[in-house]
Formats: sequence, structure tokens, C-alpha cells
Amino acid sequence: MNSRRAAAFAVARWIATHGHVSEMLPDTPDRAFVQDLVYITVRRFRALRAVLGHFVPKWPKGEMEALLLVGAAQILYMPDVPDFAAVNETVAAAKGCPNKSVAKVVNAVLRNMIRQRDEVEAYLKAAPLAERESFPNAVVKRWIERYGEEDAERLCKWHNEPADTWLAYPPGAAAPFVRLARGRRVSEVEGYAEGAFIVQDPATAGAVELLDVKPGLKVLDFCAAPGGKTVQAAWRMGGVQGVGRLVAMEVNAVRRRRLEENLRRVGLGWVETVSAVADGELFDRVLVDAPCSNTGVLRRRPDARWRWTREHLAELVKLQAEVLAAAAAHVAKGGLLVYSTCSNEPEENDEQIAAFLAGHPGFEAAGRKVSIPFASGYDGAFACALRMR
Repeated sequence: MNSRRAAAFAVARWIATHGHVSEMLPDTPDRAFVQDLVYITVRRFRALRAVLGHFVPKWPKGEMEALLLVGAAQILYMPDVPDFAAVNETVAAAKGCPNKSVAKVVNAVLRNMIRQRDEVEAYLKAAPLAERESFPNAVVKRWIERYGEEDAERLCKWHNEPADTWLAYPPGAAAPFVRLARGRRVSEVEGYAEGAFIVQDPATAGAVELLDVKPGLKVLDFCAAPGGKTVQAAWRMGGVQGVGRLVAMEVNAVRRRRLEENLRRVGLGWVETVSAVADGELFDRVLVDAPCSNTGVLRRRPDARWRWTREHLAELVKLQAEVLAAAAAHVAKGGLLVYSTCSNEPEENDEQIAAFLAGHPGFEAAGRKVSIPFASGYDGAFACALRMR
């Protein structure tokens, strides 16, 4: 299948369902290009629609909308794709549509856009930050209030770049994290088959460091899938059975199977995977990697910005509080509870911790780790250690 047509199918499905676009990508030989094109289109959705609105008298739907979006994304945001290739390949994809007029419209709109590129770029440059960088107004407003206009723009630009792939190695390795060269497959890296590393951003290290895992401890990962932090904890316990007990809890059966597969790949099949732990069972260390708004990893999850609402944030904060309280019931005296998110929103982080401490006087804060992308160069993340007195 023409790569632009494959991308347009994925984009059209995403527009129709508002689902996770990562699950809509086809498994084709040119998957890397298709993924780049789809992700850029989804990230830049608002800006692309604003620009294309100047070239179409009535906003199209279905395949025509998706083809125009992926065509415009190549022209405006993929400098490595020549204009002629962007137009010719997208028009070729459009010729497969039952409605033969689609190809003519796509051809005309994309060529007009190229002819008027200077005007298009001037329009985007003058547009408000949220439209120019393609984010919901409410998200950008929050960031401007928190960081100021300049750093809010830096954050927007960060999340519009393709995500780096980082390989995490066990403690004692020459480099704990190694950036994978763009375009190289993880499965091609030496040691992949032997489980020598996992894929994980350096921002996740904060939570694992605060957990302070050692051989001989009893450890619970309360929301474990897909298992990256579980693996890090297991490595720090010695990586072998019999040097403590590590329990990885995941209530979702599908996610638990994925967790088990990931643990087996890195030779950690000894880690116990469960859907629940017994009431009253206590652990020396408990990790809560809570469900969150993902505002720290928007470059990895390009569709997440379009699901953000104040109402959804409030629901997440309520859920996080419930999960945190449930996990706290399993912390032994003198033990540590580590709460982490991949969000940079105060309600999910510092405010969540403040509310927990107010309602759980038996705990005290014992350290924080924060990663803000424009400052750290890594994903956005938050982690706080809470000690049971």
C-alpha cells in the first residue's frame, strides 16, 4: 500500500474514534515513515486545520480530510520530503478513493499551499502560541501561567519533536542510559535477544532512585505494566530469585500479560505478577506509578493533548488519590512509598502529595525528583518518596 494512503487511513480512523493512534499504525515495511507522518499530522492537527481552512471553501470529511492533512504535514513539517514527492505520492494515494474528484482536490490544494508557502508561514508565525504550536488553549494557558511565555513555547516545541528512544541498562553498566540512533531498530541492538536492556527514558530513573531498592527487601510495584520500573527494581535486587521478593501488581489482564512477556524477555520471570495482594500484607517498598494526564510525554503520545480537559484532569486526580491511599495500606513501618507520574501538572504532583500527607499523618515526605523537558532534556516526570514513620 502507498505509504501516504496507509498514513491517511490511520489519521482518518483516529479522527473518527479519538482513540490511541499508536494502535492504528499498519505493520508495513515502511512503518517508520508512516509512523512519523501520522504522529506529525496528529501533533500538528490544529495548525494544519487552520492553514487548510484557507484553501478549501468547505471543510471535507473522511478520506479527503485525512489526505489533505497528511499532504500538508509533509509540506509544512517534514523538510526531508521534497515538495514534489509530497504532492505526487499523496495524489497517488488519493486516486485509490472511490470518489475520483478527491485526487483533483488534493492536487490543487497542495500545489496552492506550496505556491503560497510564504503567506502560510507568515500566518502561522503571527498566530497565538496554542494555534501556532498546535495545542488546546487551556493547556497552553496553564503552561504560560506556570512557566512564562518563553518557557511555555519551549515546552510546546519540545513536545512537537519526534521522541528519542533510550535504552536503559542494569546498574554497573558503562552507561545506564544510551540514546538509540534515529532510524535504528531496537531489535538490532546487541544484547536485545538476551534481555541486556529495556527501552526507557532517563526521566524514569528518579522514581527508581527514590525507591532505594536493595537485595533482601520485600517490594511491591502497585501499578506495574508495562514493567519498565519493575525491571529497574529487579536489577537493583540483584536480578535473580532469592535475594528478596518483588511483586508486580496489574489489575488489567491484557496489560498483565504484556508485563509478563516483558519480564520474561529480560530474564526476570521470577518476579511475581498478580492482579491483587492480600489485605494487610506489608512491604518495605511500594511504588505507585499512577495513571495520569501524560503531559510530560506528549511527544511520545501525540494524541494525548487532544484528550486533555479540566474535567478529565479532575477525574484523574480523584483516581490517583484513591490508588495512593490503597497502596499506602501496604507499606511497612519505616518503609517507603514512592508516588510517580509522567505529568508536569501540579494537581497530579505536589498538590496530590500535600493532600495525601494531610490525610495520612503517619507518613512524611522523604525526597522529590522532577523532570521538566525544556530544562532536563528528558521526558516530563514527577516522583516523591513518602516514609512510613
